Amino acid sequence: MKQAGFPLGILLLFWVSYVTDFSLVLLIKGGALSGTDTYQSLVNKTFGFPGYLLLSVLQFLYPFIAMISYNIITGDTLSKVFQRIPGVDPENLLIGHHFIIVLSTVAFTLPLSLYRDIAKLGKISLISTVLTTLILGIVMARVVSLGPHIPKTEDAWIFAKPNAIQAVGVMSFAFICHHNCFLVYGSLEEPTVAKWSRIIHVSTLISVFISILFATCGYLTFTGYTQGDLFENYCRNDDLVTFGRFCYGVTVILTYPIECFVTREVIANVFFGGTLSAVLHIIITVAIITVATLVSLLIDCLGIVLELNGVICAAPLIFIIPSACYLKLSEEPRTHSDKIMSCVMLPTGAVVMAVGFVMAITNPQDCTHGQEMFYCFPNNFSLTNVSVSHFQVTTQLSILNVSIFQ
Repeated sequence: MKQAGFPLGILLLFWVSYVTDFSLVLLIKGGALSGTDTYQSLVNKTFGFPGYLLLSVLQFLYPFIAMISYNIITGDTLSKVFQRIPGVDPENLLIGHHFIIVLSTVAFTLPLSLYRDIAKLGKISLISTVLTTLILGIVMARVVSLGPHIPKTEDAWIFAKPNAIQAVGVMSFAFICHHNCFLVYGSLEEPTVAKWSRIIHVSTLISVFISILFATCGYLTFTGYTQGDLFENYCRNDDLVTFGRFCYGVTVILTYPIECFVTREVIANVFFGGTLSAVLHIIITVAIITVATLVSLLIDCLGIVLELNGVICAAPLIFIIPSACYLKLSEEPRTHSDKIMSCVMLPTGAVVMAVGFVMAITNPQDCTHGQEMFYCFPNNFSLTNVSVSHFQVTTQLSILNVSIFQ
């Protein structure tokens, strides 16, 4: 919302969700037309070995970069949770960003990622969904109690902003699940295109509803001060948000293994014919997670990771490749609705990918990683209990800090 402009951002969110829904069904239709049951085999049969290699690189990079972003989120959120424990020194290295990443990797994400069957993560996914609902409730509560006390930026309500393409990249990152759609489709009881379509329609509808609420409540609270990681905006002494951070960290930890499944499957398909021995399974899993962890220890800013992953990997996986495969495989007339939509998606994806990459590099998001926002100072008072008049005085005292963000 911050990058696109609030009204245009809402419209783009609906559009990206529709394209996601359409392309997920299109992929399975392409698989049915070609007699294939994986994304890689579909592209291999459609465009040959060069297409297969390109897809494999994208399918590996997207979840791999997602794993990096999940580590950054875990470090950001849980470090602030542990800082709120009474008697704990906020400067203690054992509750620092980097230590939390390493600890969560060794204790949780690595063991969960060692599962061989993605269906075993079904109950874990349900827990993540429940926690997401709790987090959403906290964000909605704070837009009422906190939002009125934070000054709005001058451009808060303009219709569109020049960084809208970057916003599409972030939204694409949020919605994409194409890299593991065949895995999920294969895990269904009696998988059919019709059944898959119903599941995708319901899932996308729920996802866009949750995303709209998150985006709207977060942006209404912080407007132009919104960070790539929304929880970076809240003050550390807010106990309700601390609980939300804990839920968020757990959700991300439980989501991480699904991305690892995909990266491992890509390596297995490209280098080992699709199957891994027990020893290779462990070695490759440990290697993937180790590299992702090391990279995440070197990067602090979440926003640029989301943007680049969105435009480099998510855009071609959502917009370009599904539509290109369907256009080549389908024998439907050119006026068929699926072919018309595919013809629109393909060039749109190319534009988002090229322009979005350039803009993400030349106009990176602001990042205040690990820092308290200006409205949390001075006097270390709780914004959830502050009166408007008190905040007005505080704003005058913080005018130098405000200027940094305008």
